[in-house]
Amino acid sequence: MKITSVNVRKIEKEGSRMKGIASILLDDSFAVHDIRIIEGDNGLFIAMPSRKTATGGYRDIAHPINPEVRAMFEEAILKAYDEAEDVKSEEE
Repeated sequence: MKITSVNVRKIEKEGSRMKGIASILLDDSFAVHDIRIIEGDNGLFIAMPSRKTATGGYRDIAHPINPEVRAMFEEAILKAYDEAEDVKSEEE
């Protein structure tokens, strides 16, 4: 499996730990959208798309099965995040 495309949209919202939204394309055949880029206590990390359950918790809709694939996703997405243009401030 190869990540063939990564698109990142940076988000600037005061008081929010979410810093962006990513979409990836696998093998030019399968897309995963709404991967959140979150600022954690130890730096940026990704959160896979999820939905709210009947009990009020959240459950991933799609996710890597092993740590190696998660690391591959995170590395590609955070690299694209670093290379993405910064969000323009409304004050400029």
